[in-house]
Amino acid sequence: MEKQHLAPFLADAVAKHHSAAIALSDDLYAHPELPDQEFRSSQKIVDLLTQAGFQVEYPYLGWPTAFRAVLDNGEGPSAAILVEYDALPGLGHACGHNAHGSMAVLAALALADHKDKFQGRLYVFGTPAEEERGGKVPMADQGAFDGMDMAIMVHSYSGGAAAADMDVLSLKCYLVEFNGQSAHAAGAPWDGRNALTAARKFLDLVDARREGFTSDIRFSGVILDGGKAPNIIPDRALVRVEFRTGSMGKLARLDQIVQKCAKGAAMAMDCGVSFTLGFDPFADMVRVPALEGAAIAIMDELGQKHIPVDAPSGSSDVGNVSYRCPTIQPLWPLCQAPWAMHTAEFREETISETGHQAIAGGAALIAGMTYRILTDEAFRQQVQQSYEQARAQKLAD
Repeated sequence: MEKQHLAPFLADAVAKHHSAAIALSDDLYAHPELPDQEFRSSQKIVDLLTQAGFQVEYPYLGWPTAFRAVLDNGEGPSAAILVEYDALPGLGHACGHNAHGSMAVLAALALADHKDKFQGRLYVFGTPAEEERGGKVPMADQGAFDGMDMAIMVHSYSGGAAAADMDVLSLKCYLVEFNGQSAHAAGAPWDGRNALTAARKFLDLVDARREGFTSDIRFSGVILDGGKAPNIIPDRALVRVEFRTGSMGKLARLDQIVQKCAKGAAMAMDCGVSFTLGFDPFADMVRVPALEGAAIAIMDELGQKHIPVDAPSGSSDVGNVSYRCPTIQPLWPLCQAPWAMHTAEFREETISETGHQAIAGGAALIAGMTYRILTDEAFRQQVQQSYEQARAQKLAD
């Protein structure tokens, strides 16, 4: 007889709490809150977890809208379910955080109903500001996920098919400031040192390096300040740049190139240059084949069509978690239409009938994966070995 990967009692528990998860998703949709402003949203989720028996620390790590909830069943393995709930300016929940945040909460409620069937600790982390500075980044830096046997969340998707994981690129952001000397642009330009020209040549030098970039590298920049009037040589220019790569090792090497280009342009124009991080860097994703295989097995049992994992193109703070413990972020479709994320059309799918049904499917996947990691020692060992190999390869790239 073929082994079941999703216990029937978990499917029943997901069905039991499904209406509460729909209500949560629809409420978050109706009251979208921007990054770092998710006070109502986080409180709603904390209330549900508290009622289910979780011990909640809120705020968490000094972040007013972050939380950590734990269901402590004594000594044993540990697993983390990640919850997102911030919205986009002007678009509300057009990234689907209301829907996949509710999937995570629903999975936690289902597992809490059956805490007598596993030992160890089940954590639920409320992770604010994914759309901006990324709440998971400082959490990971401060060791929140160290020692976890698995961290998991599902991300909302479209197009009718799921994917076992979401690959992402590492990301770094700088504010690059050039400082020169102002002068009259017509009367005495020779007395000036043009900071704007230095900024422009910096971007030109990066463009000149693109010929040697690997296909995973992305670089983009905008000039935020280029002077005040055309008849004054600008003594200050400010450029915001973001660059991405497929591994943290390659990101460090690209960082050196970016800084050399800026320093070279500054030297040529007799200007000074300084670098300020725009936000803490996002890591790429350490994908764990053993976890992805297990996710596919549950998708098959649920009758969910799935496609191969796409090549990385964007970034997510889940990547930072993946450098700390085995981590997976499957994609789960809310609809058949191939709407792009961060669009009004995709936002509306989160409150559609198919979107509501998808909340149950995504939650079943999270619950099944989490229950298996907490109860199957051989699987835990397989996952850890798979993770260590994948992480070592990333660090060597």
